Amino acid sequence: MTPTRLFEKVPSEFWNGWDPAVHTVVMVLVGYFALTVMIRISGPRTMAQMTPLDFVIAVTIGSTFGGSVISANVPVVQAVLALAMLILIQWLLAWVRRRSPRLRRIVDAPPVLVYYQGEFQPRAMRRHQLVEDDIHTAARKAGGGSLAGVSAVILQQDGALGVIHEERLDDASSINPFVQRLD
Repeated sequence: MTPTRLFEKVPSEFWNGWDPAVHTVVMVLVGYFALTVMIRISGPRTMAQMTPLDFVIAVTIGSTFGGSVISANVPVVQAVLALAMLILIQWLLAWVRRRSPRLRRIVDAPPVLVYYQGEFQPRAMRRHQLVEDDIHTAARKAGGGSLAGVSAVILQQDGALGVIHEERLDDASSINPFVQRLD
């Protein structure tokens, strides 16, 4: 019995022929290799801790790759071109963002001071859906048992909470731009 005849009676929900199966194997191999090479060439910025813009690009790249792997109607060249275009867009936006403070303000969420000098910043916490427990958790993750000795907690651009201890405050140049924006 030939392999083709073996699958003759299998419903199409389970088996749709050899062509789609071969297409999937080729797309996974070529697509994975191409994506790995493109990400390597584009540099660490593509995979750095993500800003919201980076997250959108990463999800879109994953969706594009996944869709091209399972769709027999997407040629290899089209899938690789789509992946290359998405990485190019991410790189170009990073390049323009670096040169344009105006675009940077539009694209990047600025860091937000949510705790400063012993006081929670309720308006900022409400706006960003944070509760006091989130601040305490950040202090514990930074190796503290309490907020004693913590000078500031900042909601970073990537969504992480950064804890700055009093002994590490130095000249506060990383915090001062946000202190003026307090509630």
